[in-house]
Amino acid sequence: MRVTPIAAIQGSELRSPLAGQRVRTRGVVTGRSRKGFFLQDPDARWNGTSSCGIFVFSPRNKPEVGLWVELEGEVVDYVPSENERPTTQIALDDFARLDRRDADLDPVWLTAENMPSDRDALARYLNSLEGMLVGVEKGATFVAPSNPFGDYVVLPPGTSVQRTPAGGVLIDAENPERWFPSFRIIDYGRAPQLNVGATLLTPVVGPLNYRASAYQIAALGRVRVRNVDVPEAKTRFERGKGHVTVLTLNGFNLDVRRENPELVHDPERDVDDDLDDGRFRMLARAIVRQAGAPDIVALQEMQDDDGAEISDVVSARRNYAQLTRDVRRLGGPAYRWAEIAPESGADGGQPGGNIRNAFLYDPDRVALVEGSLRRLGQDDEAFRESRKPLMARFRTRASGAEIVVINVHLASKRHQRGPFAPERPGFDPRHEIRVQQAKIIRDTLQALADRGVVTYVTGDFNDFEFSETLRVLEGDDHVNLVETLPEDDRYDYNHRGVSQVLMHGVVPKAYAERCRPEYEILHGNELLGAKPGHLGDKATDHAYVIARLPLSRA
Repeated sequence: MRVTPIAAIQGSELRSPLAGQRVRTRGVVTGRSRKGFFLQDPDARWNGTSSCGIFVFSPRNKPEVGLWVELEGEVVDYVPSENERPTTQIALDDFARLDRRDADLDPVWLTAENMPSDRDALARYLNSLEGMLVGVEKGATFVAPSNPFGDYVVLPPGTSVQRTPAGGVLIDAENPERWFPSFRIIDYGRAPQLNVGATLLTPVVGPLNYRASAYQIAALGRVRVRNVDVPEAKTRFERGKGHVTVLTLNGFNLDVRRENPELVHDPERDVDDDLDDGRFRMLARAIVRQAGAPDIVALQEMQDDDGAEISDVVSARRNYAQLTRDVRRLGGPAYRWAEIAPESGADGGQPGGNIRNAFLYDPDRVALVEGSLRRLGQDDEAFRESRKPLMARFRTRASGAEIVVINVHLASKRHQRGPFAPERPGFDPRHEIRVQQAKIIRDTLQALADRGVVTYVTGDFNDFEFSETLRVLEGDDHVNLVETLPEDDRYDYNHRGVSQVLMHGVVPKAYAERCRPEYEILHGNELLGAKPGHLGDKATDHAYVIARLPLSRA
């Protein structure tokens, strides 16, 4: 069998012209992953259209980096899931070491100057480099925190983007899925724990791999960084008689149970120990020390008492009891909780978890009006297998003034196609569902407005301040308090290096003009890095947001 150059196997399109055929090829091993290794032809010149590198699928047989090898195998266009782009690979049959030692490979550097900002042009550019050695120069800024899986995202020096004060990248409404260079370190012992704003002190070089709907460098060698501290943010709002404070807090699938691996859907992902990991204490600290013991806490992603175990359990009493107990230990108020449990398996989220929205409230400051607690959209198709908004009316002890708070967690973006999907990149199949959910909430707001009720809608909207979802919910007579903040302060979540707002605070426009409510984002969790290889060392993946809502009895 004659030797086929790697560039001929890759071709210039997404799919290989030799898919399904057996080939013999040769090159230098440039990197390894858990499922195989990368091969590059050092005799070829990259022409900007066809890659000179390729991934070889071989979980058990991986030659050392730097070796010249000749191998045989079948060309496969691997597609990991529906609507995903194919990745050309060679399924290894056998390889032989060669005697050559003259490989001299220079990486293609991913810089601000050579990476197109246009999505289609960038997709073509990265496709032409797939499997080849690429690099990011030192001096790049980390725009996403480290995570448990050894993934990192950096901003090359000189890139023109709008930045956050912490050094991150703010979302661009014209290009919300913009990609920035990313790399993975599979040896967690060599993977640093770092925060947004850290600096890369050494270049990162490795083969360009496509995984998890995005391109990543399979990093070689040790990476050196200069980390930054993230100070603990604290609210400037003080409790007082003329207003209520409302904290929005995502529990991040919080539960007291360490799940039995035999009783969960996915033992690798669905087993955790939030109690021993200290997440209850961290969230209690956020409530008491950072948010100043607010009058009301709007909680999302509270699981049932046995966590992700597949069972008929829907009660979350033990979770609320643990959280409120930890609040008291820190000197906080004796919060009461309010919720309506979902039916088992009916509200989406992690299988078995039965996540729901809930409230904590300080009974010395506010009273839950009897009979006011209800779930919106209970029988609407838009909320099928989705978290139902929880609505409650609270009356202030000081003046008797009332406010209705609606706590939402709209349909997830988890099924959104990535920026490099072969068809309709960035398409979000849940977008229209969120818009329909917003319309249902909007109908409730209009009915309450007709009766002169002050309302506050908060929670995890899973959409941006400039989205159709928020515009539908606001209409012409409501406003989003997020938009009262400076533009560079509008972020509470970090998705692959893009800082964005997913939590919001919507109030009637007339109320906002008359009473001047205030809004804060307490940054921290979206900036702090987790230790690679460890789960559960962050309180949540969102920032904490808090509103100060003036109220007076009419």
